[in-house]
Amino acid sequence: MPDPDTSTPPPSNEPTPKPRPPRRERDDDDAPRPSLWGPAILIGLFLSLMLAMSWKNLVGSANEVDFSVFWKQLNASNVSELALTGSHAAGKWKVIPDGPDAGGKKLVETFSTHIPEPMLEDPELRNRLRQVPKFKADDATPQLFSQFLFGSMFLMAMLLVVFFIMRRSMDPSGTSFIGSFGKAGAKRFKLSDHHTTFADVAAMESAKGELMEIVEFLKTPEKFHKLGAQIPKGVLLMGSPGTGKTLLARATAGEAGVPFFTINGSEFIQMFVGVGASRVRDLFQQARDNSPCIIFVDEIDAVGRVRGAGLGGGHDEREQTLNQILSEMDGFSPTEAVIVMAATNRPDVLDPALLRPGRFDRHVTIDRPTKEGRKQILKIHVRKVPLADNVDLGEVAASTIGFTGAELKNLVNEAALNAVRAMRTAVVRDDFEVARDRVLMGAKREEILTEHEKAMTAYHEAGHALLAWFLPDVDPVHKVTIIPRGRALGVTQLLPEEDRYHYGEKRMHSQMAMMLGGRAAEKLVFDEYSAGAEDDLKRATSLARRMVSHWGMSEKIGPVAFRQGEDHPFLGKELHEAREFSEETAHTIDLEVQRFLNAAADRASKLLAEHRPQLEAVSNSLLQKESIDHSDIVALLGPPIPRTNSDAKKP
Repeated sequence: MPDPDTSTPPPSNEPTPKPRPPRRERDDDDAPRPSLWGPAILIGLFLSLMLAMSWKNLVGSANEVDFSVFWKQLNASNVSELALTGSHAAGKWKVIPDGPDAGGKKLVETFSTHIPEPMLEDPELRNRLRQVPKFKADDATPQLFSQFLFGSMFLMAMLLVVFFIMRRSMDPSGTSFIGSFGKAGAKRFKLSDHHTTFADVAAMESAKGELMEIVEFLKTPEKFHKLGAQIPKGVLLMGSPGTGKTLLARATAGEAGVPFFTINGSEFIQMFVGVGASRVRDLFQQARDNSPCIIFVDEIDAVGRVRGAGLGGGHDEREQTLNQILSEMDGFSPTEAVIVMAATNRPDVLDPALLRPGRFDRHVTIDRPTKEGRKQILKIHVRKVPLADNVDLGEVAASTIGFTGAELKNLVNEAALNAVRAMRTAVVRDDFEVARDRVLMGAKREEILTEHEKAMTAYHEAGHALLAWFLPDVDPVHKVTIIPRGRALGVTQLLPEEDRYHYGEKRMHSQMAMMLGGRAAEKLVFDEYSAGAEDDLKRATSLARRMVSHWGMSEKIGPVAFRQGEDHPFLGKELHEAREFSEETAHTIDLEVQRFLNAAADRASKLLAEHRPQLEAVSNSLLQKESIDHSDIVALLGPPIPRTNSDAKKP
């Protein structure tokens, strides 16, 4: 696209857009002038260093001896070489003096000494000096002058370097050594640097449709100006980690064919107050100079959290940086072709001033991909991966419900790595199975369990699998293993048949019964509970409490939601929120949670007691094979009950 300053003027019947104002120089209001303390300290250090070096050259080396020791050894003809420069003498001993002759010091082969001025005129001393085998006498004035001249030139060179640094640090353009400290560290991608377009982004049709207007505005802004339409200045991309927010921003810039500036929100924050605001000013100035362009701020919640909130109050530097961002976004003129895009997975902690109209006008939510979307994402990631004929990407997509784009990319990479370890030339279906198990359940652990521990783990996982098999509201069982993976000694993997976005009350009660099935199996077989059910109890209790106090699923409590404080006070929320219900209501909530859990435990125990032979069959198969899949369970238990909600009972 041609630059607005040099493009051909539009026809007379169209309003002429205002030309972009030339870049102005920063004044005192734009950025604080750098302090002179740093250069002054550097000058002091250089002067001290040069004075120390000059003094060392003038007074001699560390091998200096007293004149009395030198005179005694000179009379004893123990000096082999001697160089006399003014009153300073340096030379070598014939034999290194020791003991009393050394004046109480440990001497070395070389020495230096200072001859008193009156002794220089003593005829006896002169005669003794001439008797030294290798004697040389020089005038001290030229050498001292050369040393002084060399030191002065070195000092002047250092002063010029420091002066040059000071001048550069005072440069208002901010391109100096010291001035670059307040310069934005944004990475710029030119049009030739990035080739990502919407064709490289799969499963985001809704989000791409929202951003298509941004692309059209960056390509042909005059079409919008003609009708007086103003494109949103800011676009906030919201979604779970790994859903492709950064990829979508780069694709928007590549689709529009404009420069792309990217920076992380944490890069604005520094320990020095004012540096973050200076970097914000520099970033937006660069964007104006290269418009049309896109600024992308990743993890904007690092700098855009609610002001004056959180544990310990607000952070002065962060709040000043946020204020500067708000001011810069307000400063955009309606015809300025600069779009600010930001990404976050915590939109609830952002400052309201950042989300109001005129700043981040458009909010784009990026969800986890659907089954068809996952298939399209897998096709993109397997472009460079040779696949065997038995690999069905539709089947892989169906078995990865809930995976994000980043997790699907990791799945393909793990499958390729497993194929490399197996010395295969193509990735087969089993490689994807191993990769999915590794992603969902973790890597195998090399642990040796005792026979009793192994049996208890087998019955525990068999209890989970049996409850999931005979409860119609629970997802089907895909695989059961007693091989230690991740932090668990055994895992029962359930595989949903379809994407779910709403969960009913009956399904949640069945889910709690399945969670407590392992604990019920241990009690039924071994007549004791183990500590291995800790995570099951934690998840079941959390689900029951949400059903009672958040979702109004208790008839005794009624359709009321009770707030009990926030879990993340450091993210811009209050540390403690006042409880909005009485102690009696809290006691009732606890009783209802306990009732839900007891009903689920009784339901699990009753169902396992009715199917005790099947429990023994599944556990024995686990002890023999250590891992069984869906087909093995069908052979042991028969086909599963159809997945309906009609058979579930509420406690």
